Amino acid sequence: MKYVSYLFGGLSTLAAAIYLVIYLYRWEWQRAVLCGVLLLAVEGFLVCAILLGRMGRLERRLNDADARAEEIRRRLEHAREQSAPHPFRWLGAEHRDGAGRGGGTTGTFVFVPILMVTGAALSGVAWVIQRIAAATARPGAERRLAGRLAPLAAPPGGVHGAVPQLEDRPAVPPARRARVLLSVVGSVAGLALLVWGVHALADATETREEARPNAAATTVVFQVEVHGRSDAPARELAARDLWEGCRRSTSAPSPDASLGVLSDGVYAGVIRPALSSHDVMRLRGCLTDASANRATARILGDGQAALPH
Repeated sequence: MKYVSYLFGGLSTLAAAIYLVIYLYRWEWQRAVLCGVLLLAVEGFLVCAILLGRMGRLERRLNDADARAEEIRRRLEHAREQSAPHPFRWLGAEHRDGAGRGGGTTGTFVFVPILMVTGAALSGVAWVIQRIAAATARPGAERRLAGRLAPLAAPPGGVHGAVPQLEDRPAVPPARRARVLLSVVGSVAGLALLVWGVHALADATETREEARPNAAATTVVFQVEVHGRSDAPARELAARDLWEGCRRSTSAPSPDASLGVLSDGVYAGVIRPALSSHDVMRLRGCLTDASANRATARILGDGQAALPH
């Protein structure tokens, strides 16, 4: 389940980033802002999911460590309870048998002096045996044993040849040139791709004045729908609001920009003189993205009216 959530989060992040660039290229600013907010939200969700997962693993490790410590403490307490209540009971204690022996009492006493004398005597016997063995042993037995084990010894250089000494090994392993070269090439290619993408996006969204085409006017046909309203006056009012707001979004001044009604809900805007291709894209993006009085517009087509010859 965790990996599935990571997969959907990654796909959502990629889709939001792609549509953010697309809407910026089309000059659809409201949708671009929405995609940017969605991108930040998904990234925040992924970061929170990763942090919560790490914190959960740390909490489980701490709980396991506490459980192991508690288990060890219980075992130590159990072992302490099972041990003798009197550490020096062996010096002389009275053991009582249970009811299985008739409830009788037998006394068992071990005296420390007897134990000390016995230990001293055993130590003297061991010393005497060691001295006798040292005086009578000869190295012939060791030589015969070494001769019998010689066929089983490994070759002088080892099974796989001579083992290099620590001094012969380099302090730092040699660098892998192919991996370093691939890393450098990949870094340079990624940096170049990033610079090209930023330059292309900046060029596409740059506000600049371009040369007007050799045409008399630019015509844009669009359809307007008002949420909750279907009467013609509401649509016409919304269409004029959209048109007056978006015709000023171009970089070139457009003093002559008229709007005509083609049919119910379909309108044609004419701008004189004609707009450049970049300004037409900005006008289309504004009409598609903007909203006025709960109205939305859909572009049906655009074109350039040629000059008469």
